[in-house]
Amino acid sequence: MSRPTRIPGATWLVAAAAGLICLLVYLKSLSCGFVNYDDPVYILNNPLLGRLDGAMLVDAFTRPYEGWWMPLTWISLAVDHRFWGVNPTGYHLTNIVLHAVNVVLVVLLADRLCTAAGIGETAVPDAGRSRGWLLLLAGLFWGMHPLRVESVAWVTERKDVLNGIFTLGALLLYLRYARIREERGGRAALHAYLLSLVLFVLSLMAKSVSVVLPAMLLVADWYPLGRLRTGNVRRMLLEKVPFLAVSVAMSMLTFYLAGQSNYLVPYAYFPFGQRLVVSGNAIFAYCRLFLWPVGIVPYRMIPDPIPDYFTVTTAVALLFCCACVVAGRKRHWVGATWAAFLLPLLPVLAFFQNGDQAYAARFTYLSAIAPSIAAAVIVVAARERWGNRGAVRYLLPGAVCALLAWHAVLTVRLIDVWKSPETFWTRVIEVDPEVIAYKERGRVYHAEGEYDAAIRDFSTAIDRVTGGFRDTVYNLYAFRGESYRAKGDYRAAVRDFTAAISMLPDPTYYYHRGLALEALGMAKEAAEDFARAGDEQGPIVWIDRR
Repeated sequence: MSRPTRIPGATWLVAAAAGLICLLVYLKSLSCGFVNYDDPVYILNNPLLGRLDGAMLVDAFTRPYEGWWMPLTWISLAVDHRFWGVNPTGYHLTNIVLHAVNVVLVVLLADRLCTAAGIGETAVPDAGRSRGWLLLLAGLFWGMHPLRVESVAWVTERKDVLNGIFTLGALLLYLRYARIREERGGRAALHAYLLSLVLFVLSLMAKSVSVVLPAMLLVADWYPLGRLRTGNVRRMLLEKVPFLAVSVAMSMLTFYLAGQSNYLVPYAYFPFGQRLVVSGNAIFAYCRLFLWPVGIVPYRMIPDPIPDYFTVTTAVALLFCCACVVAGRKRHWVGATWAAFLLPLLPVLAFFQNGDQAYAARFTYLSAIAPSIAAAVIVVAARERWGNRGAVRYLLPGAVCALLAWHAVLTVRLIDVWKSPETFWTRVIEVDPEVIAYKERGRVYHAEGEYDAAIRDFSTAIDRVTGGFRDTVYNLYAFRGESYRAKGDYRAAVRDFTAAISMLPDPTYYYHRGLALEALGMAKEAAEDFARAGDEQGPIVWIDRR
């Protein structure tokens, strides 16, 4: 029997309701500012944003910036800059609206996937109402989950919400293409296919994480579309060739640019065995946070040394993966959901490590879509099966409402993390008190003139130094020395700069120690330090000369 290709009006209403609810939940982020983690590079000090003209558009498309080729993201931020300057409110508003649109698209995607799988087409009297609740829950489970906060409340992650629109659009159009192709073919199918390909290309221009889309389309062909099991496999593989060609080209460009910028951590420094357990632990953490979103932190550094429990969590993740593969042989939705969850994570696992983060909430923006839809299906299926049995009739809806309320509360609280650099690093310290968090908050306090607080944080960082930080601890002494100097405790400043110089005789350190010596009236010693500094009179910055 032929199924309608148009999305019903009732579905659009549900989608709009889900999007509006999520927009209202995230309105609090309008009070957030910029943070000192990537925001200065992406927005505050980005030369591309100061002009929105033909030359800027050419530069955005032809030149990478900070090692990344993301022309649509830069253009989007430039538009905000034209209207708002460096007022963060406008940037946050754009992020919120884009995320609300993505929630709408997730609901529409859930509708198309459920239709393809035959879910919600039962003959029970309230089937339509059940379908509406299913779609609403799918949108809210995904859009209001605390794991989304990082992608929405952090201005830098404009690339996430922008990529989401084009990736979800590409998926929806591919599903439309597959249905029309199987039913009647013709120009309508070709148009949907080409539009899907175009949106895929646009998604990569916002963020390259969607390079896995060709594989995700194959998963959809397997389930719920069933095309791989009943159709011409060779034809379906050929359909993916244009998508795959674009994906390979983007992957090669990304690796090249990242290599040119020294973003990728070399295997000699971070061997495969360590990458494996860090990746396995990340997958375990993403699953755990999806089910129990407590302890979400905006920056989670890879521990040095890597703890033994990473091996345990990796083993658990591997066993769960195997279980999903086995279960997927009979229950195709299990295998498809797991694949759709795992595939978007592959580009951001430690196998392709850049930086020193173990895992991040923003990386779940695409991967959490399929599990959220599956969770909504499970809830509605449970209601249809057991909803008329005594207390279950009230307990199940109550539990779902309580879960959504809990998610909303956690989300609103996590938005506060992004109010300022101080709240950002304070949250990191609360959950994961590592050296880098104290160092960064100390620099924030110093910039704000709170020198005592800065000194305390730099001292704590020095006391906690382990692993690789031992080779760069001179930075911490220099930062603390500068805070002592700014406070007027020049003897303590000289002591710290002397410690830093003993580890790394950098000209900047001599210059700043000279300033402290000069303030103490030790003109001869100060002159000697100024001579050693030469022309160097810059501020204290992080130096890594390992």
